[in-house]
Amino acid sequence: MEDNPEAASTSGERPSGEGLEGFALDLDALGTGAELLDGRGIILGVNAWAQRLLARPAAELVGQDEHDLLHRDRQGGTLPRAQCRLRKAILAGETAQTTGEWAERGDGSLLRVSWLATPCELGDGRRATLVLFHPESAGQPASRLWGAGAPITELERLALLAEATTVLAAGRLEVDETLERLVDLVLPRLADWAVVDLITERDEVWRFAVAHTENDEVVRREDLEGALPPVPRESPMPLARALRGAASTAAEPETYQGPLDSGIALEQRRLFAETGMHSAITAPIRGPREVMGALTLGRSEQPARFTAADIALLEDISRRAGIAVENARLYQGQRRVAETMQRHLLPQMPYVPSLELTVRYAPASDASQVGGDWYDAFALADGATALVIGDVVGHDLDAAAGMAQLRNMLRAYAWTRQRRRPSKIVERLDEAASHIAEISMATMIFARLEVTGEGRCELSWTNAGHPSPLLITHDGLVHDLTGGHGVLLGVAPDRARTDAKTTLPPGSTLLFFTDGLVESPSRSIDEGLYRLRREAAALAHRPLESFTDRLLSRARAPGSDDDVALLALRVPHRLGPPEDVSRRPAGG
Repeated sequence: MEDNPEAASTSGERPSGEGLEGFALDLDALGTGAELLDGRGIILGVNAWAQRLLARPAAELVGQDEHDLLHRDRQGGTLPRAQCRLRKAILAGETAQTTGEWAERGDGSLLRVSWLATPCELGDGRRATLVLFHPESAGQPASRLWGAGAPITELERLALLAEATTVLAAGRLEVDETLERLVDLVLPRLADWAVVDLITERDEVWRFAVAHTENDEVVRREDLEGALPPVPRESPMPLARALRGAASTAAEPETYQGPLDSGIALEQRRLFAETGMHSAITAPIRGPREVMGALTLGRSEQPARFTAADIALLEDISRRAGIAVENARLYQGQRRVAETMQRHLLPQMPYVPSLELTVRYAPASDASQVGGDWYDAFALADGATALVIGDVVGHDLDAAAGMAQLRNMLRAYAWTRQRRRPSKIVERLDEAASHIAEISMATMIFARLEVTGEGRCELSWTNAGHPSPLLITHDGLVHDLTGGHGVLLGVAPDRARTDAKTTLPPGSTLLFFTDGLVESPSRSIDEGLYRLRREAAALAHRPLESFTDRLLSRARAPGSDDDVALLALRVPHRLGPPEDVSRRPAGG
């Protein structure tokens, strides 16, 4: 981050543009970037912080359309007005905040910022919008860049609470990630030390974090973290009261001197001694239904003791943290149930002579998105191996149940109709599913793999609206197996389907996958397929397990909200004669 903007700017420099006469708020008194915008988004005034952060003088900012001048996407391109959240807040006259926005500085570089916009009134009664913004530098939250020690103004307090709401409620976080964001939020702006104690789901107390800042970096004291003694029912000590849900309490080293009533009080005495804190406040982290833990802020370097306003601010932040932690716990519980259900629905892989076969399943980011993605592979009585990849339309328990129905029906048809072409089996499945299975539509590839007496590996398949499988040679050439395409299951059950056939070269890898691997809100399916082909070619020489793991991690788009199923098969460089595998036990 650059030097303090106030040291390099003229504190009183403010344009005398139209609309500022009689406006009582001094923008330069705010310890963060500030802009005043009219109802059209035109900049009426900026403070010294904003000028330095944006590398633009006031004369270049005032009178300009704020969106056109500053707002950019992450690549530096012009952000469409329809996607501008700040503009929507201005037009609606509402308070709003967000993180991860981009502004173009005067030198052409991009500044990643968080902002809070709130309506205000000018001196003549006209409405305007005050925008406070903070840089997100090197992955650090804005609160760490405000500078520690100075009293917090009311506007800074509101901005910090708005940031707490945004940061703690962002996405579907795990409990650990939520608590780590909480620590980053309060250090060092509010304190030199932050201590988070968590009541576990077994009603035990775990000291999750003891953290402080050194050279603008959060450093953990892992030697002070870990399990704590039980919470006493009647103890008047601050931490014990907070963990029982009592109001925030101030403490100091003297609080824990003399005879103590519990083991947890002894741990607090040790905490004060090890950290050098001279003043601390502790607030309960309370969720909607129960107390989740406690947050303690302590000062050792900042000389000022905590005030009543600091306690009120801590209580506001801890309430938001409690809601976030409880939501994170609920999310984790739902995710465990969903993953367990999905994995139990997916089959174990069979033993396939001379061939390597592996599968992967990655659940959706949303715990409720159980999904209908599935894979299957099973030996047929004539020695061939059936390979399946599919995706039932929908992301709920109904989709997962429909997936299980289709899989079981397909196994039955494939087993009883020996040596039938894949297309005929899927035609029969489609016809029956329209009357029996509880699904609307599904995509699927059903393939039949045979090793001939001459040692060739023959693959025949039919495709019901699914992404084409890839064939990757040992030399890194990637081929899309585009043949055998037909409509989705459930669209036209009476329509005839076609087959395709190919020989798998020695050393090649056959990859079946679902669309969650290549499609996401952040990129098109064409972009995803291009990346998948490139990564598959680069990994062609890897052992199959490594190939599959790395391909999944590299090709899947960050933030993908869909589950992914993969089935990969590796052909050895030399194949022996086929074996009778009809009575082989299934294996993992």
